[in-house]
Amino acid sequence: MFLGTHTPRLDDKGRLILPAKFRDRLAGGLVMTRGQERCVYVFPMDEFERVATQMQQAPTTSKAVRDYMRVFLSGAFDEIPDKQGRVTVPPTLRTYAGLTKELTVIGAGNRVELWDSGAWGDYLESTEQAFADQSEEVVPGLL
Repeated sequence: MFLGTHTPRLDDKGRLILPAKFRDRLAGGLVMTRGQERCVYVFPMDEFERVATQMQQAPTTSKAVRDYMRVFLSGAFDEIPDKQGRVTVPPTLRTYAGLTKELTVIGAGNRVELWDSGAWGDYLESTEQAFADQSEEVVPGLL
C-alpha cells in the first residue's frame, strides 16, 4: 500500500526519482496515466492490469464508459525504473498535470499520484475543511 507525501523534483529531462519507500513495489514495472483532478496516476504493473481488466467488464454500450476508457488507457505509459529508482514522466502527462520541477508525490493506497506542488496545495486547501467536517459516511462501512 502506498502512503504518505513526498516532495521530489523533476529534473530537466522530465525524470523523477521515486520515493525510496515506493521503489520496491514499483521496481518490476509501472504504468503512468492521466488521473482525476489533473494529476498523474502511477500503478504497479500488476495493479494496472487488474484495473484495466475490471474496466473491460464495464458496458461499452455506455458512452461515458467508452470516453473514460479511451482517455485513461490512451494516456498510459509503461516503464521500468532504472537502478537509481528514476522514471521519465512522458511529456504528454507532464502537460496534462501541469508538472514542473516542484512535485508532490502522494501515496493513494493502490497507486501513487504525481501532482504539481502548487496544484496539490490548492487541492488540499479546497478539500481539507470538508474532510474535517465530514459527518456522514462517505465510504460505506469504513467509519
